[in-house]
Amino acid sequence: MIFKSRIIHCFYIVFENKNMVLPQCMCKNIVVPQYSGQTAVLYDMVHYGHSNQLRQAKAMGDYLVVGVHTDEEIAKHKGPPVFTQAERYKMIRATKWVDEIVEGAPYVTTLETLDKYNCDFCVHGDDITLTVDGKDTYDEVKRMGRYRECKRTQGVSTTDLVGRMLLLTKSHHSNVVSRLYHNFGKGPKGHSPWTGVSQFLQTSQKIIQFASGKEPQPGDTIIYVAGAFDLFHIGHVDFLETVHKQAEKPYVIVGLHFDQEVNRYKGKNYPIMNIHERTLSVLACRYVSEVVIGAPYAVGKDLLDHFKVDLVCHGKTEVFSDTDGTDPYAEPKKRGIFRVLDSSNNLTTDVIVQRIIENRLQFEARNQKKEAKEMAVIEALKNKEDLQKTEAAITNN
Repeated sequence: MIFKSRIIHCFYIVFENKNMVLPQCMCKNIVVPQYSGQTAVLYDMVHYGHSNQLRQAKAMGDYLVVGVHTDEEIAKHKGPPVFTQAERYKMIRATKWVDEIVEGAPYVTTLETLDKYNCDFCVHGDDITLTVDGKDTYDEVKRMGRYRECKRTQGVSTTDLVGRMLLLTKSHHSNVVSRLYHNFGKGPKGHSPWTGVSQFLQTSQKIIQFASGKEPQPGDTIIYVAGAFDLFHIGHVDFLETVHKQAEKPYVIVGLHFDQEVNRYKGKNYPIMNIHERTLSVLACRYVSEVVIGAPYAVGKDLLDHFKVDLVCHGKTEVFSDTDGTDPYAEPKKRGIFRVLDSSNNLTTDVIVQRIIENRLQFEARNQKKEAKEMAVIEALKNKEDLQKTEAAITNN
């Protein structure tokens, strides 16, 4: 095995799957051995808000290390996690901005943790994360000047997505937020700006930030897959990893169906995530090269010729007929470029929704408890600010 050494900046982020994205990062200027041809790995029900924080954190240095909490730690401080720790480990590894993960990371970030992983500082969103007794988990590193902050992504949280599942609303398809949906999981006293929902506004800049911007190169195998990819999860990741392994130099294009199309063949209030949200979630995956936003349901001649597709893949899930009753994969089958893949992962969006429904009361209680602690912190900070203003006024007089 060949080793190379280089000077890099190393970050450390602690990720947990809970109401909101709460990663944290740390960095240091060090010499680190690098494996020649090192392969990067996968990620979990990380919605695009989590991915955006990881993207921002990576921009602060060169090497991003992500710490992931255990189920036990999350249950102790926040309540029942939606995904298992094994699922979270793999999902985070699949995020294209992540270089390394630490399994079983401590909930409270200390200087000892930063030093252990050779990091200069940690990075967290501009919200707050508290221990079970209401203490800031970043207090020590903040006091020692080894803390940095990145912007929280407005319009998305796990609370938001859970609310969509439980309330069976379709309002998120058209971005019309009902009063009931807007108040899901919130306590009776005020609303924390960090927990709850707000409207997500897609911009071209956000897509550019997530996209790789790489064109297919000579010798690349163009592979096309299509679907909803709703609540982007480990089942999707395993499938896309399998797709990526179908060629030596794969260029994977994911076709995402419009919300109305997904609702036609999935029914109920699917998709849980709208087309804009699903686009960012898929773009964050390291196995994806390009996304077709609003792809046609039938994989026809025009699409295959336009992208010069060499291979079309589909998983073991059911293929629904097009509106006219025809097979949407008839053309690639005719060309002999259609392949059914088995990723050996049976997790589906339906299974995730069922997990949420079965634990509804626990999730609602978790969200309300979390928001109550956040509101207490906000009130304390406000009182401290008012006191400082009063003291300053007295001093000036």
